[in-house]
Amino acid sequence: MARAPELDARSLDRLVKQHPKGGHSLFRKSEILAGFRALGAAARFGASAQAFEACLRMRPVRTLSGVTPVTVLTRPHPCPGRCIFCPNDVRMPKSYLSDEPGAQRAEDNHFDPYLQAWSRLSAYREIGHPVDKVELIVLGGTWSFHPEPYQRWFVKRCFDALNDFAAGVDARAHAAATPSRYAERLPAQIDGRALAQSYNQIVSEHLRSEFAEEAETGLLHASEAASWADLEQAQRHNAASAGVRCVGLSLETRPDQLCAEEARRLRRLGATKVQIGIQSLSDEVLLANRRGHDVAATRRALALLRRFGFKIQAHWMPNLAGSTPEADVAGFAQLFEDPAFRPDELKLYPCVLLPSAELAAWYERGDWKPYDDAVLEQVVVECLARVPRWCRVTRVIRDFSAGDIRAGSTVANLRELAERRLREQGRPLRDVRAREIRDLYFDATQLALLETAYATGVGEERFLELATPEDRLVGFLRLSLPKDSEAEDLPKALRGAALIREVHVYGASLELGRRGPVAQHRGLGRRLVERAAELASRAGYAKLAVISAVGTRAWYRGQGFIDAPLYQVRSLAAPS
Repeated sequence: MARAPELDARSLDRLVKQHPKGGHSLFRKSEILAGFRALGAAARFGASAQAFEACLRMRPVRTLSGVTPVTVLTRPHPCPGRCIFCPNDVRMPKSYLSDEPGAQRAEDNHFDPYLQAWSRLSAYREIGHPVDKVELIVLGGTWSFHPEPYQRWFVKRCFDALNDFAAGVDARAHAAATPSRYAERLPAQIDGRALAQSYNQIVSEHLRSEFAEEAETGLLHASEAASWADLEQAQRHNAASAGVRCVGLSLETRPDQLCAEEARRLRRLGATKVQIGIQSLSDEVLLANRRGHDVAATRRALALLRRFGFKIQAHWMPNLAGSTPEADVAGFAQLFEDPAFRPDELKLYPCVLLPSAELAAWYERGDWKPYDDAVLEQVVVECLARVPRWCRVTRVIRDFSAGDIRAGSTVANLRELAERRLREQGRPLRDVRAREIRDLYFDATQLALLETAYATGVGEERFLELATPEDRLVGFLRLSLPKDSEAEDLPKALRGAALIREVHVYGASLELGRRGPVAQHRGLGRRLVERAAELASRAGYAKLAVISAVGTRAWYRGQGFIDAPLYQVRSLAAPS
């Protein structure tokens, strides 16, 4: 029997047009995928199921980083901050707008964590993406300000969704059967020019009216609570299941909400990354914008997060009230020149005017005005040029629609324009995102193991990376060598230990156990871990700890780590 030719995206498109559905319309890619999976007929096409599904995959960039991101939002809740630039959409968690894509999905699912996570997984699978390695990203105001029972419940329900989806269980109807008190859109709209009531006042009053019987216990509804035992059971299920594993959990908070106790709680929830809004490194600018904390609080918070092993994703905002383009560039440079900061990831959010923000009154008085597009682009150009190779710039602009922005830049492709300017000037982009291998082929025998050492506020960091001769990044590891590893406020597992804060291998996400022409599942992660162990041993540490996610514990056990409270640990042999 003759073998069918290999398919690519172009030939598949031609076939779809040659065989219309019902003779008059085209089959959607999701319909072809569903049929293909039902038939299980990969051999018929002369290609693996993986290769065939890749032809049908929509928005492939979504999972080219090696994991599948699933973003969920918490319900509206009061915030400890009074920032003048922050929008006051009382239908949403603080700082979000109801027409942002993620916020729309959250509202459609009544802010229910199970509904959001399960539906997002279903959407990914429908357009051809693997969902077995999930980075769970929880957004919505200040996480640390939510009542602890709600925090436990929210994360547990996310894990329940991952576990159920892996088992083919759809319990969304049951979740939706519980009436959500947040399904209705709050009617109140705030005009930032004349704030009769603040966001916190309106949201608090709404919660009290809905949850009168729970008002004295943190505005918490009884159904939105879980115990630590409930959460840990869901985590154990996820760690043991090969179906849909949580390989990263990101939570967001403020510098003034962090202490050692809070860091332990974040870790117990399963967090591996913390998004933290630092916004500016000028006390004067922070005060003018009523941020509610100073730069010293940011220094303490970042040191604490690094000592506990978290990956740090900082938020930074140019064009705040009281700043200038020159001051913004200088402040951005300080982010990486001062060892106390040096975040692993960064989001740049140029300040824009949203009608519900208190900044609207400043704009009316002439006390704040936005940079014009040319000035803002130049600020971003100078900032991107200063990002070192061990930091990843995740975003350069918020996902606000142009219709929501009353004043300020509406250029959606600001990053693209800034990067083009840098290339025209012959200035290289060195950050992690600019160098990711993505879906490019590479020769594993040609990979170089590069090491970059830099000081931090708590010790020394080693950034280990596997790169091609063209400096395309295939995988990396963040190793922390702390100065004071015996501090009493540290978890016991971290005392006397060097610490792996992240291991990441790039390339299109592959299902667990599959091998392919990309970087994942080719022993590269093991190579990085062994080098980290060697460096830690030479530096005099007796053990190597790792801040593993719930779904990566099994992999680290295979690298010689054993389970310890909150972390995993591997003993190190003394160097010869």
